[in-house]
Amino acid sequence: MNFGKNCRKLRENKGLTQSELADKVGVRPPMINFIESGTKIPSLRLSLDIAEILDTTVDELCKGA
Repeated sequence: MNFGKNCRKLRENKGLTQSELADKVGVRPPMINFIESGTKIPSLRLSLDIAEILDTTVDELCKGA
């Protein structure tokens, strides 16, 4: 799964820092770092929240564009 890499790319394209994304989805900044580095896989709820903030779908986060 490329969720972390795709998340990072889309976050950077939107001009958001990890801290800003974390604040918007209600988690601590290290969680976004863990997700982007592939250390942790987000829950479905968190995946949906991230997708909404990044104006994308969970499918695109998982598979890429």
